[in-house]
Amino acid sequence: VQLQASGGGLVQPGGSLRLSCAANGNIFAINAMGWYRQAPGRQRELVAVETSGGSTNYADSVKGRFAISRDNAKKTAYLQMNSLEPEDTAVYYCNLKQWAVATRNDFWGQGTLVTVSS
Repeated sequence: VQLQASGGGLVQPGGSLRLSCAANGNIFAINAMGWYRQAPGRQRELVAVETSGGSTNYADSVKGRFAISRDNAKKTAYLQMNSLEPEDTAVYYCNLKQWAVATRNDFWGQGTLVTVSS
């Protein structure tokens, strides 16, 4: 599976961006698509994830501001980011984890840079 992330860019504090992650390949029925981010000098951290069952999980720092969604027909996940703060500046990576009998896969996209600055 290949993941193609897009939608990053420069935005002013308080602004919005929507990231997209398109998957190309065979996706198992049981999976989780999510977004992670890594700021300079910091470890990669989970931002948001949505499972194939529709459950979502968010980092505390983005709750109420970010929303993850999926279009399974298009094999695409989205991250709507509102009320952006300078602390949200990072490279954002999309991720796909999937499980089948005796199989577990973990795929990463190439990352897209989000810069929040005035």
